[in-house]
Amino acid sequence: MNVLNEKTSLEEVSLFLQVLSPSARLEILLAIGTGESCVCHLEALLGYRQAYISQHLMALRNAELVESRREGRYIYHRLKDPALLDFIRQAAQLSGVDMLEISTESKDCCCPNCVP
Repeated sequence: MNVLNEKTSLEEVSLFLQVLSPSARLEILLAIGTGESCVCHLEALLGYRQAYISQHLMALRNAELVESRREGRYIYHRLKDPALLDFIRQAAQLSGVDMLEISTESKDCCCPNCVP
């Protein structure tokens, strides 16, 4: 591999890590977990404003880390590759941080997934 290709590859890795760097995005990814969540669910679960969550979800979608689907008036988001959770947990371990699991249940969400 020549130096130019190595540099391009390293830049891609750097961009990937930059997308993940805001802690709110890590919270969102962990909250979505292996299932899917709508913005109202993430809002109730994480305590952030809808616009703030949507802004981070847009960055995660643009980086092709999150996929979305519409069902009626709700848009559900899920990880494109669940291995991303393992990556986040390994990064936490390397940082000396004990990962706390984020509960995915919210009593304050009124979406069809939360309210039968």
